[in-house]
Amino acid sequence: MSAHAYATVAPAEENVASWLKILSAYRQPRMGRSSFELAVTLLPFIALWACALICVYRGFWPGLALVVPAAAFLLRLFMIQHDCGHGSFFGRRRLDDWTGRVLGVLTLTPYDYWRRTHAAHHATAGNLDERGLGDITTLTVAEYRSLSWSKRLAYRLYRNPLVMFGIGPAWVFLIKQRLPFGMMRNGPSPWISTMATNLAIAVLTVAAIWAVGLVPFLVVHLPIVLLAGAAGVWLFYVQHQFEETHWSNDDEWEFPHAALHGASHYDLPLVLRWITGNIGVHHVHHLASRIPYYRLPEVLRDHPELADIGRITLWESLQCVKLVLWDEKSRKLVSFRDAANAAKTA
Repeated sequence: MSAHAYATVAPAEENVASWLKILSAYRQPRMGRSSFELAVTLLPFIALWACALICVYRGFWPGLALVVPAAAFLLRLFMIQHDCGHGSFFGRRRLDDWTGRVLGVLTLTPYDYWRRTHAAHHATAGNLDERGLGDITTLTVAEYRSLSWSKRLAYRLYRNPLVMFGIGPAWVFLIKQRLPFGMMRNGPSPWISTMATNLAIAVLTVAAIWAVGLVPFLVVHLPIVLLAGAAGVWLFYVQHQFEETHWSNDDEWEFPHAALHGASHYDLPLVLRWITGNIGVHHVHHLASRIPYYRLPEVLRDHPELADIGRITLWESLQCVKLVLWDEKSRKLVSFRDAANAAKTA
């Protein structure tokens, strides 16, 4: 049955498990399209990165403006690496894995280690009893109230936008991912992944510094990494940290419902959709992670009823920053102020 035929028999929204069968029609990657997507992302990134380095090396400082588009293409490379981790980019495990490993050197993300933590995220997203690996720490209102004042302060600092989107990306991409945190006792694979990636990063860094010098390299490469990292953290944040998201305890948690309603449809302008690899169609991605990112628009085209589930616009996403606690009574994410007001009312 064709994808268009499926559109005529789409189930009711509440029958979310039925979507798994429907969405399987979109899982097949197209080798030519995947190769094209990789080329039109990798080649411009290399060109912009090299041009920015040459400009700074020769003292033409306005060329530093190239770090912005370079960061955008680095973000898109991460989205390709992300699809490789799901085995959905080329649809061939070995080719996906080696593509992901090579891209991981550019994105500073050890591919095999990240793939395992990300798989845990997909398997447990929205489960209150399975928090802690590959996600953004989210406390319930009751858990927050039970903390000491020092731990409350630590959580508030962690959730502060300057920390989350400023210090956070530097910590994650420059420091945290240099070691397999969370999987240090999970056998040799996470260590091999991180150490091999670190070695490749070191070789490329030394070569670049030898070619243009330490200062031009740092002035160009650090902003690219940090801008792309901040954008990546922001995307990951708003894809799950929105008011009507889904959280539940293990005894009532169900994957299809948590996937479809625990992730947002971040409805971005067309250019940003392209740069972010359609990752904003995150609820569909969580429900059927083997769909290549370039086929996600097909899903919304054929099944427009999915477009309104968890939909947030660019403007609405800015309001999500204040949502920091899960209120188990109202079953919504709330702000510190909302939680305090509710406590006073009670």
